[in-house]
Amino acid sequence: MVHQLFSPSVQHTLDLVGIFVFAISGALLAVRKNFDVFGIAVLAEVTALGGGLFRDLVIGAVPPAAFTDLGYFLTPLLAALLVFFLHPEVERIQAGVNVFDAAGLGLFCVAGTTKAYDHGLGLTASAALGLATAVGGGVLRDVLANEVPSLLRWDRDLYAVPAIVGATMVALCLRYGVLTPLASGLAAVTAFALRLLAMRYHWRAPRAWHRRSTVREEQPPSAPAPGVPDRAGR
Repeated sequence: MVHQLFSPSVQHTLDLVGIFVFAISGALLAVRKNFDVFGIAVLAEVTALGGGLFRDLVIGAVPPAAFTDLGYFLTPLLAALLVFFLHPEVERIQAGVNVFDAAGLGLFCVAGTTKAYDHGLGLTASAALGLATAVGGGVLRDVLANEVPSLLRWDRDLYAVPAIVGATMVALCLRYGVLTPLASGLAAVTAFALRLLAMRYHWRAPRAWHRRSTVREEQPPSAPAPGVPDRAGR
């Protein structure tokens, strides 16, 4: 068993804070997509719990924590209700939400990596699941909202890379037997800081080497205006 970064009670509280903030981002996207109250709740739950649920299923930690801890399930619902009634106010503090989201990213990539390693996975697989824990919910959120996952888009500030760095730092510490609470904290803070810097300076992953920035993105064909025949003459 590797060292936990915090005591169980503190770790649980931080988990709930991270879950709440992730759920806020899912609920806000649902509002922007004009989802109803059920859709807002579903997107909040999926965003908050999707990454951890995937990790637990892969490592065989069943039933997953999302189904055994009532707090994990109710916290996203609370976030969904908050956004449902107060989404204009929540939108106005988006910068603050982003800071907590970055903190959750750092904590979850570390917690996901250590939990996977505790269940017998190798270092590479553990780091991969640490990444999945941190970003998996956001990917599911975007897919359900019929959007290209922001994780894969070049016009979004780096999100996966900070989580990869944090998870890799934990894996290297495990490899050399130096994973202490201090080392875990350093990995989480590094991921957190990288995410904040990426948002501040708009760091983005490069696209294909010879693709020029002036090339316009492909747009889906627009539907013909009413009364105007399309190319097939219909």
